[in-house]
Amino acid sequence: MIYVLPFLIGFLVAFIGLLAPAMLNMTTARTSIEKGKKAGFQFAAGAASVVFIQGYIAVTFAKYLVENPEIIKKLNIAAVFVLFGLSIFFFIQARRKFEVTGKSKKGNNYLSGLLMSSLNMLAIPFYLAMATLAESEGWMTNEKPYSIIFVVGAVLGSFFLFSVYAVFAKSIALKAAFISRNINNILSVLFIGLAMFTLIKLLM
Repeated sequence: MIYVLPFLIGFLVAFIGLLAPAMLNMTTARTSIEKGKKAGFQFAAGAASVVFIQGYIAVTFAKYLVENPEIIKKLNIAAVFVLFGLSIFFFIQARRKFEVTGKSKKGNNYLSGLLMSSLNMLAIPFYLAMATLAESEGWMTNEKPYSIIFVVGAVLGSFFLFSVYAVFAKSIALKAAFISRNINNILSVLFIGLAMFTLIKLLM
């Protein structure tokens, strides 16, 4: 169980974090529609591969932060504002019209996923925040091999989510606006809940 829990946390963190229709998952869907499911899976594999590097960097910093609790307190204060900001962001996104636009270019689908996922600048701060929260709550430790298991879980969670978009690409594309609106509403509530939870802990 001590090995399973870090894996499940990493898996769920990645899956939930990438759930809302956005650049990577909708590009996976579009690639699957235009080039076939095999190409969609290749793109998904490329995009998920980068998560290992992003997650590894995050857990490395998380270990340092847990060893320096005064920094964690400051980051928790910043996290409240970030989480409220994310809540507002997803609330606004839920009210915007979502469309699948553009055409997938020819080329190496795995490499395309690799490069596009590398542009996701929010990934490292996101995994850093989640790994730090998980350790501070006692759900896992960022010591090896647990930190690596967390990262592997995040990679597989990402690939699983992208694969869902690849397999159900046509249905998702047709219902993109409905899915985007409802998922973004859910994420808005989730992040405001996390913000309130963090704020209450700081005040206690």
